[in-house]
Amino acid sequence: MLTVSTRGRGLYEFTREAQLFVQACDAGEGLLTLFVRHTSCSLLIQENADPDVKADLAEFFHRLVPPTSDRSMGWVTHTMEGPDDMPAHIKSALTITSMGIPVSGGKMVLGTWQGIYLFEHRDHPHLREIVMHFSA
Repeated sequence: MLTVSTRGRGLYEFTREAQLFVQACDAGEGLLTLFVRHTSCSLLIQENADPDVKADLAEFFHRLVPPTSDRSMGWVTHTMEGPDDMPAHIKSALTITSMGIPVSGGKMVLGTWQGIYLFEHRDHPHLREIVMHFSA
């Protein structure tokens, strides 16, 4: 299991940690499965070359699903955990909480510019757990 410490909304790359896990499994050919154990964050494979991509994605999702304090989200009834909680659940529902990545020759078969990210949808820091499992 991998724990990712977030500082609030945004994308947190953990490609290196996933590759180290694959290497520790003495992996040859198989599948790496990743699963995040939370309902207000998600997983994403995205470009890792230009940091503007991360910023633009975070901003897009913030505009798509703003905090419940925004007048456009006045219809939301789940507000007990703060104005960013229900929007975080919606963002998580629009993305994914698990993924499979092929492994060949002991390495993840990612594209040149692809990185693996935890996509934090809450405004405040959290410790997020990602289950990693390798199947040969």
